Amino acid sequence: MSWRRGGGGDGGVSRRWAFLLCVGSFCLGLLFTNRMWTLPEASEIARPNANVEESNMRVAAECGSKKIQEKQDYRDILQVQDAHHDVQSLDKTIASLETELSAARSLQESLVNGSPVAEEFKVSESIGRRKYLMVIGINTAFSSRKRRDSIRYTWMPQGEKRKKLEEEKGIIIRFVIGHSAISGGIVDRAIEAEDRKHGDFMRIDHVEGYLALSGKTKTYFATAVSLWDADFYVKVDDDVHVNIATLGQILSRLALKPRVYIGCMKSGPVLSEKGVRYYEPEHWKFGESGNKYFRHATGQLYAISKDLATYISINKHILHKYINEDVSLGSWFIGLDVEHIDDRRLCCGTPPDCEWKAQAGNICAASFDWRCSGICNSEGRIWEVHNKCAEGEKALWNATF
Repeated sequence: MSWRRGGGGDGGVSRRWAFLLCVGSFCLGLLFTNRMWTLPEASEIARPNANVEESNMRVAAECGSKKIQEKQDYRDILQVQDAHHDVQSLDKTIASLETELSAARSLQESLVNGSPVAEEFKVSESIGRRKYLMVIGINTAFSSRKRRDSIRYTWMPQGEKRKKLEEEKGIIIRFVIGHSAISGGIVDRAIEAEDRKHGDFMRIDHVEGYLALSGKTKTYFATAVSLWDADFYVKVDDDVHVNIATLGQILSRLALKPRVYIGCMKSGPVLSEKGVRYYEPEHWKFGESGNKYFRHATGQLYAISKDLATYISINKHILHKYINEDVSLGSWFIGLDVEHIDDRRLCCGTPPDCEWKAQAGNICAASFDWRCSGICNSEGRIWEVHNKCAEGEKALWNATF
């Protein structure tokens, strides 16, 4: 087919007819398209909406049940969280419960035995705990009645003077003793009678025995810190002479320091031969034969600050006990940030040593014989030591701490 310009002729299609054919085809296309996109009837539209509503109702029902389930689950979660919170609260108060338990046991003992410790504890519960400078616990045994009497008549104030010492100077002094293996036996009754007479015992929950001194020391500190709020807690043997004012002045200068462990520091050999004095059954823990102990205070007298006594009270059930109590105490502080203070005024010899030092104005806080680990024949000789080495009664009452 050929195209021609201008009008039509035989055997050809003019431009005008071609244009009309295109317009006609376009109109037919529009008509066909409109029929294909005709909107459905209203009834046909309602069915999908009904399905949607039914679907929405099912979803709403499911959501409602899910919300109820989620609410229940949330309540269960809250209950678990509350239980977890309660456990945490119990963990946070376990330390105070431990010390309160020790105090309750001591209170029960004192109530049964009529000890004045009970009166002090009841007062502290009602009006708040008073702050003391130091608590001196004198380690004693059932058989040491003569030693206790020699201390009562030399360096330890008695009766109203002892009460005055507590009230004015903030110094508590008690003989520390536990109970026999058979509670209520004759030795226990003897201590109860002695306590009724003097009122200067601190009874602790401990079975007495020479090989149980580490446990006794631990129980003493735990009980003392629960009964009295003091800056320092002192342990001293009942065959040692003590100048209370001098000891108080030494400790009062350290009151602002945290975690203080003061005494005459030593590091003796670990004895591995059975039958010798101070034999260490667990010598293998300290390495090869011939090794020495870590630094620790000699057992005749030492003092620790309140935070260390509290540490012992909280952890008393897991602190290991060696056969020697001074070694045990030193081991409890290994790994802690503790200041070890070596003060030789806490381990002077008996006359002439302490006598010469007193004459030179360097009064000793404690005196004993190293060869006896205390004053040899202390029941009789402590009078000699007191007469020659004591600081004097006025020094105590005039002292300011």
